[in-house]
Amino acid sequence: MNEHAQVAVVGSGFAGSLIARILATQGYSVVLLERGRHPRFAIGESTTPLANLSLERMAKRYGLIDLYHLAAHGRWKQRYPSVRGGLKRGFTFYRHHTGAVLDATERLLVAASPDAFVSDSHWLRADVDHHFVREAVVAGVDYRDCAELSEAEFGDDGVRLIGRRDDVPFAIAADFVIDASGPNGFLARQLGIASGLERTYTRSGLVFGHFGDVRFMQDVIPDLTPGPFIDDWAAVHHIVDEGWMYSLRFDHGVVSAGFTLSPRGLASLPTDRVDAATLWRMMLERYPTIAAAFEHATPVMPIGFVPRIQHRLTRAVGDRWLLLPHAYAFVDPLFSTGIAWALRAIERVGQMFETAPAAAPPPRGEMERYGTLIEREADQIDQLVAGAYVAMAHFDLFAAQAMIYFATVSYAEARQRMSTDPSAAWSGFLGVGDDVCDSMPREALRRLTEITGKDGRVGSFAERRGFVQWVRSSIEPRNVVGLADPSRHHLYPVDLDVLIESHAKLGMTRDQIIRALPALRGHPEPSTES
Repeated sequence: MNEHAQVAVVGSGFAGSLIARILATQGYSVVLLERGRHPRFAIGESTTPLANLSLERMAKRYGLIDLYHLAAHGRWKQRYPSVRGGLKRGFTFYRHHTGAVLDATERLLVAASPDAFVSDSHWLRADVDHHFVREAVVAGVDYRDCAELSEAEFGDDGVRLIGRRDDVPFAIAADFVIDASGPNGFLARQLGIASGLERTYTRSGLVFGHFGDVRFMQDVIPDLTPGPFIDDWAAVHHIVDEGWMYSLRFDHGVVSAGFTLSPRGLASLPTDRVDAATLWRMMLERYPTIAAAFEHATPVMPIGFVPRIQHRLTRAVGDRWLLLPHAYAFVDPLFSTGIAWALRAIERVGQMFETAPAAAPPPRGEMERYGTLIEREADQIDQLVAGAYVAMAHFDLFAAQAMIYFATVSYAEARQRMSTDPSAAWSGFLGVGDDVCDSMPREALRRLTEITGKDGRVGSFAERRGFVQWVRSSIEPRNVVGLADPSRHHLYPVDLDVLIESHAKLGMTRDQIIRALPALRGHPEPSTES
């Protein structure tokens, strides 16, 4: 039997379920196809202020009140306590050295929120993705799990999707297909979309799991200088010689953690001879402070290993189809760009379908604009992260490289929090299109590669100091939160006084920015809380 839907969405992670739901609220008939079943494990768990701004904008635009509440940790806990997540006050970085206890002077904390109520969150993806699927069904989306697609036939009048569900063949005719799957996804295979990985720089593998009974860093190192937030209620990054480790703490005590390993780091491990659990133990044994934090930790799921996490395609749009970001490209979890980038793309796709003629795909110009933007944004994320990997050899270089990220996103957040312009969704992610920020990741990668050389040497003190000074001067036109200030000793709270003094950089008067402070604190107008 042939069935028909105006839009078919492949993949029911948070991105696929959310775009399906948005299109259903616009009146489209939508089928959401999932080869697995919820709830299911997934990683990619850490949000940022820009991600939450996207959620708030979509909540207003489409009347999706749950998105508004999920956009701030305090509101989430009040309204959806059964959907598990974790408090994320900002970003914590430590530089560890093999065999040595952590030197707390190599520590960087950057706050992303003024308090815990309006803070970002870590998403326990099994719960959050399942929530979005359920809400999509309530909105009228035709959701089908355990659906294994085998073929897509593209014609002048639409697409025919063929597959099996519970061993029963099915065929669905759709006017348009959105691929919200992941690496080597359905449309990439069906259309033979070529890999674009050779144009990228970042390479890393991942050893990962979820763990119980992980100690807080303040208990492992009780003499840590107090920072703008408790170190562990953040996206914690342990920089090591082999790459870096993330540690994301959920409110119910489980920690998502993983070693993201560079090619050199992978080469130092017998990845072809031991299992993932052994790799995990070997990495812990190299770093006493991390080992102390995980001394009594127990995995709540089998530890996994992926030898390369990067993927990239050469096309994101075509005749009657498009890819959401994770189906198009993935770089690395460093700086938590994944969820924010996906949500920005969902905003764009939703707006594209608002302008589409009845029973027709979005306008070609909008499709091309979307494809061009996510291609440039994938490059931007890659260059920023690749530079950070090069900089990991020395903490002062890494801390300076991180300032490029934080200056870019904090400026964008301040601008967007004060704007009601719906075109904010189309502003380039991570500084793409910004005449100050656009070229910084590329230039930083070039400079860092020159300093460290092909052998990964640390570089001279003068070279490193020169890079730090270049970053400080380069970010200055967009530095609205007091970054790269030596007097802060790498501890950066949300400082509204600095933001007020930076009013001219935001194109505002002092009085205008003072009046805008409620929005800048992350407290939207009461009218959004309906």
